[in-house]
Amino acid sequence: MFVITGGAGFIGSNIVAELEKRYPDEKLVVVDRLRDGEKWRNIAKRDLYDIVHPDDLYDFLVEYVKDVKAIFHMGAISATTETDADKIIDNNFRLTSALWDWCSDNKVRFIYASSAATYGDGEAGFVDDQDRNSLSNFLPLNAYGWSKHLFDRTVARGEEKQAPTPPQWAGLKFFNVYGPNEYHKGGQKSVVAHVFPDAKQNLMCRLFKSHHPDYEDGGQLRDFVWVGDVVDVMMWLYENPTVSGLFNVGTGKARSFKDLAESVYQAMGIEPKIHYIETPENIRDKYQYYTQANMDKLRAAGYDKPFTELEDGVRQYVQDFLNQDDPFK
Repeated sequence: MFVITGGAGFIGSNIVAELEKRYPDEKLVVVDRLRDGEKWRNIAKRDLYDIVHPDDLYDFLVEYVKDVKAIFHMGAISATTETDADKIIDNNFRLTSALWDWCSDNKVRFIYASSAATYGDGEAGFVDDQDRNSLSNFLPLNAYGWSKHLFDRTVARGEEKQAPTPPQWAGLKFFNVYGPNEYHKGGQKSVVAHVFPDAKQNLMCRLFKSHHPDYEDGGQLRDFVWVGDVVDVMMWLYENPTVSGLFNVGTGKARSFKDLAESVYQAMGIEPKIHYIETPENIRDKYQYYTQANMDKLRAAGYDKPFTELEDGVRQYVQDFLNQDDPFK
């Protein structure tokens, strides 16, 4: 049995789809809040054993303690604009800590979502060292990034004190992930999903202007990573149970928002049309102009599969999902 928290969400539902493909005889359990939107459609094609509300998770784990092989913990409040820090800590830190302890006590493997938001403005670099001293150099820019960083530091402190751990654990610092099943995320969707409706209608899309002298409009850089690559990393980790640690998950190659937007139009066979607008003042002082994952650590651990080039990932997303009547994976 595999338990996937946040399993109806963006990355979580892609994990569920791949687990179903690779392990068709295993029971798949999604832990999530479906609410009254269309998030349920992310898992509508999956053959699931159960869908568990997060409030019922611990009762479920007690009942099925002998069956659970691994927990893929993707559940979190992921909106970088969320301002209720108490709510974020309860969901992103305390729940993760409790699951870590449960997996440690019951010898269950634990793969969890950290975030590139833990790196803050990037001035301290993007190297995924996991010792307490290295982690202390990072200052996240929002409560979401801080909650993820707080747990990473908790793990590092436990390691230093040789506290119990799950038999395998991996914290994954996801960079800018894009791909199918992100449609419920509203303003937090990838830029690909935001640009596509304009490109489909041959209209002009909008990107933020630069307010930094070193970057032209649209020249802000991010490490955009295809969700299929993210899932492949997690499947590789599960298939290599001796590998544990904190790892970046990006491509290792920063690309501009202009490149990303142009790739959407090109996937539609349309000449790109981009208009630049002012970056909102409420996020301007916390805006990141550059992120790029250092992938040396994951490569050194043995992961050798190439990452999808931006143009290829965007083309696949647009042509196989966004531009289809049924865009869900």
